[in-house]
Amino acid sequence: MPDYQAPLRDLRFVMDEMLDYPAHYARLPGGEEASPDVVAAILEEGARFAREVLLPLNQSGDREGCLLEGGEVKAPKGFRQAYQQYVEGGWPSLAADPEHGGQGLPHSLAMVLSEMICATNLAWGMYPGLSHGAADALRHHGTEQQQATYLTKLVEGVWTGTMCLTEPHCGTDLGLIKTRAVPMADGAFDITGTKIFISAGDHDLAENIVHLVLAKLPDAPEGSKGISLFVVPKFLPTETGEPGERNGVACGSLEHKMGIHGNATCVMNFDGARGFLVGPPNKGLACMFTMMNAARLGVGIQGLGLTEASFQNALAYARDRLQMRALSGPQAPEKPADPIIVHPDVRRMLLTQKAFAEGGRMLVLYTAQMLDIVEHGQEAAERERAETLLGLLTPVVKAFLTEVGFEATNEGVQVFGGHGFIQEWGMEQLVRDARITRLYEGTTGIQALDLLGRKVLMSQGESLKVFTREIHKFCQAEEGNGELAEFVTPLVKLNAEWGELTMAVGVKAMQDREEVGAASVDYLMYSGYVTLAYLFARAAKQASAALAAGSDDAAFYHTKLHTARFYFQRLLPRTRAHAAMIQAGAGSLMALSSEDFGRGFEI
Repeated sequence: MPDYQAPLRDLRFVMDEMLDYPAHYARLPGGEEASPDVVAAILEEGARFAREVLLPLNQSGDREGCLLEGGEVKAPKGFRQAYQQYVEGGWPSLAADPEHGGQGLPHSLAMVLSEMICATNLAWGMYPGLSHGAADALRHHGTEQQQATYLTKLVEGVWTGTMCLTEPHCGTDLGLIKTRAVPMADGAFDITGTKIFISAGDHDLAENIVHLVLAKLPDAPEGSKGISLFVVPKFLPTETGEPGERNGVACGSLEHKMGIHGNATCVMNFDGARGFLVGPPNKGLACMFTMMNAARLGVGIQGLGLTEASFQNALAYARDRLQMRALSGPQAPEKPADPIIVHPDVRRMLLTQKAFAEGGRMLVLYTAQMLDIVEHGQEAAERERAETLLGLLTPVVKAFLTEVGFEATNEGVQVFGGHGFIQEWGMEQLVRDARITRLYEGTTGIQALDLLGRKVLMSQGESLKVFTREIHKFCQAEEGNGELAEFVTPLVKLNAEWGELTMAVGVKAMQDREEVGAASVDYLMYSGYVTLAYLFARAAKQASAALAAGSDDAAFYHTKLHTARFYFQRLLPRTRAHAAMIQAGAGSLMALSSEDFGRGFEI
């Protein structure tokens, strides 16, 4: 069975040394609750729960899958009991508002816990995962009565939440949805329609499920401007707040997927279900974005968790597996062959995984700081800046970390060789799970359009400048630091080129809008590589300083420097290809007609 150890030392490095989380928490209202001792206890207990409770259920849940019987879904064996332990431990309420029964700790702490859960049992983690987003949407947009009815239950974890967007005939283009909401005399709405791909749409883990559903009113405008948001519970709450009468919503079937088998991905049928309007009529998409953005960050963390899990198990295997001799001569002469970790190509794969795991962790925790400030920052200017950075980096977190997560888990299989595709080792499951993360909550292409089209070009590049100025200031401050020259010098050039590429695409787009779509995915990947380069440069600075101070943990800091060096020398050069493809423009993509694509099939 695969193993996992939470990377607590690396987490402490990023949180405490590189990003100075203790000072960050001290600046937040109520941040004194997140003392170093409390944070350490949360990380250690979260690591124990993930490894001892969730990890043993990961492979069995994948093999068993979910079961639909009599219109009710049952999760794999052990999932319900694990969820009960999760609720009893107070984990769902960690970062929720105390007004609704939460512990009021920073969101960033919950995101750290999320990485551990995703690394050990992604399918299980999706049951409580969407509940946080549902609670946020109701907290921001729900009425006082809706908050009183649903929020405390969601925060406690005794009820879970979902987001119901997609329908059989439409995916990302939500303006095409057909689900209808007809006003009723008592102020409720009759919800009728079918939603597909609903993660955790039905299950037996919690006593009630709160669906947030996009639907259209009878007089709604066409397209996305006519979408409203409704809360539709599986069981209608009684006056005392307990689950009462069964609502007109049910799982019609379970989707048969390539991965995350332990999570119930449902076709949900709404047949005259009672729903309640959340936010203003026809403004549902804006309300749902609160939940969608949280989900996108969550999926990026899934990519990170799977990368870490794959790396740890590939490393253990590479240290143990004997195969051939090193090209430079025997490295373990007492053994019949050398462990495969001596071979350069195996090291390339392992270091690629390691760099993406550590770089992804820095990106997530940097972004998590921005989320903390947006929610709790005391100064308006600070909140505004953090909101800009959070908006800019959310599509990068979601798409870049899932793209490289899929690459990293594939490399994990490759390290195992023939054993990699054998089920018992668990590596092929990580690949299957990782492949799905590139699709849901908006494909990589959709995230790329959001980044380049909405976040960057629609702001005339101002959102990007907020981040590139920060990178520029860092490089300027380290200009005379010879220890960091190998990191700072290329970063300066890339930071300038980022702005130049952005301007070039913007100019082309003024003549041809297709240029945005043609450049977008390469632009997102370029942005991801440069962002990680900035974070690795900061990590290298911190590691160099620790070594210069004579740290007792020199091996850790040497390793961190070597990982940063590998990233700059072997992964960052990928920006050259992405830049070339951005500059190539839309011509070769758009020249063929749709009919021409099929030329060559004719006999």
